[in-house]
Amino acid sequence: MDNGVKKKIEFEIAQMDQLLSNAEPLLSLCKIRVPDFVELSAAALCLHSFYNGVENILLLIIKQIDVEIPIGDKWHKKLFDRAFEQTSARTAVFGNDLKEKLGEYLNFRHFVRHAYSFKLKWTEMEDLVINIEKIWTVLKEELNLFMKNN
Repeated sequence: MDNGVKKKIEFEIAQMDQLLSNAEPLLSLCKIRVPDFVELSAAALCLHSFYNGVENILLLIIKQIDVEIPIGDKWHKKLFDRAFEQTSARTAVFGNDLKEKLGEYLNFRHFVRHAYSFKLKWTEMEDLVINIEKIWTVLKEELNLFMKNN
């Protein structure tokens, strides 16, 4: 993998670290009590930003290594699926054990983009919010392994 691409991925990783660091007070609050409307809205934006960061990294990898990026109505899902596939030019970005959990963040991001905030439900977000730091740790480990092996 080209050093310039690695630097861009590392920059995105740092951006996501900053996101979670800034969101830490909110994430901690959500672990001890049900968030109110404003907190719920902020948590939804955090989840949205989190998956955007993941997608930014996937776009960097797919553009630079696979060259062709998915197009069409379902390009986000196609990009997501390609992250779990090995090609002749690269290993899979993430292991299949992450597919279901990361897919929940993709689906939630889609929901947030198209719904009014009063439609947010803590019961549908709780697992994503509570586990965001854990999943980020695993994603980051897999991204570092990907950069090392490609």
